[in-house]
Amino acid sequence: MTRVLLADDQGLVRAGFRALLASQADIDVVGEAAHGAEAVSLARAERPDIVLMDVRMPQMDGLEATQRITADPKLAGTRVIVLTTFELDEYVFGALRAGASGFLLKDIDPPDLLAAVRIVAGGDALLAPRLTRRLIEAFVAQEQTAVTEGDELAELTPREREVLTLVGRGLSNAEIASELVLSPLTAKTHVARLFQKLDARDRAQLVVVAYESGLVIPGTS
Repeated sequence: MTRVLLADDQGLVRAGFRALLASQADIDVVGEAAHGAEAVSLARAERPDIVLMDVRMPQMDGLEATQRITADPKLAGTRVIVLTTFELDEYVFGALRAGASGFLLKDIDPPDLLAAVRIVAGGDALLAPRLTRRLIEAFVAQEQTAVTEGDELAELTPREREVLTLVGRGLSNAEIASELVLSPLTAKTHVARLFQKLDARDRAQLVVVAYESGLVIPGTS
């Protein structure tokens, strides 16, 4: 059972998401929040697997709420999916940097929303790789700074750099295993070591690192 917390300042939006999610046998909606501060409080009380987080809310926006949730060691098992009406949203980019697992556009089709919740709960694939890469590319390019490999990659082995590059391109563990001719378990182990060495909470953060370190160049496949 995947436990989901909804955070959106519009009651009608929350009601729509709740109706859809609650109709699934493997998903349980454990709470609703109307603003970011309430989302943080409910997350700490309910320990959900997934928080669907509106990015623009009163009192505390989704970016700050995401930062507080991802920084809380007691919520290490909670994943945040940011909801937005804008594909290229600076708040969403900040949330990815802070540890969000990905983002969804609010006009997403119901089957795709359900699939997204299950993908993030599984943890071995990047949510919406094309959209996530496009967002990160836009903001990395916007910073207009020279991108060079920093000390954060110094501890990585050559194989781990290869794996990080493929994660940055949006590949799942299974796709990485196929690309590098590894067993799925070995690929998963390499990704787990990247989380540890780079102090990354989720795959989306690894994608940010891959771009900001220059392992993946904006505009390349």
